[in-house]
Amino acid sequence: MVPWVFSMSNEIEVYKARSDDAADIHRLIVALAVYEKEPQAVQCSMEDLRSQLCLSNPPFHCLLVRRQEQVVAFALYFFSYSTWRGRACLYLEDLFVLPEHRRQGIGIRLMQQLAGIALQNDCPRFEWSVLNWNQLAIDFYHKIGAVPMNEWTRYRLEKEQIIALQRRKI
Repeated sequence: MVPWVFSMSNEIEVYKARSDDAADIHRLIVALAVYEKEPQAVQCSMEDLRSQLCLSNPPFHCLLVRRQEQVVAFALYFFSYSTWRGRACLYLEDLFVLPEHRRQGIGIRLMQQLAGIALQNDCPRFEWSVLNWNQLAIDFYHKIGAVPMNEWTRYRLEKEQIIALQRRKI
């Protein structure tokens, strides 16, 4: 059983999000979208997040960081699967610390908690993606020992392409 509160210090508390944390998660997702220069990209609602976190098998998990009674950071993750390793892997979808709370150890605390979750779940991999222009994040990931997977290119189909592909005549 994974504890609800992972770590506390005089300054910050790292804890696993529950459905009643949906407003804080949504607020941080919107702040991340603004930071990533896509403020109009967020389509999920606070209620989407709340209802998904209430599911017996939610599609995502989330760690939150509270500092001085304010939620200032999040790490949203889920489990993928490696066919070569034959095991679940931890995939970090988003990690974001509000700009005024950066360079205070919050990001490394989140990554350490995620590493612990990966180990508890016998995950052979802990992976994520980073925007090529986000040098601040790239530098942070290098600092913690992460290795870029330069030989892989990530592809995506958006909903309209998914529909077109499904309808395509063979």
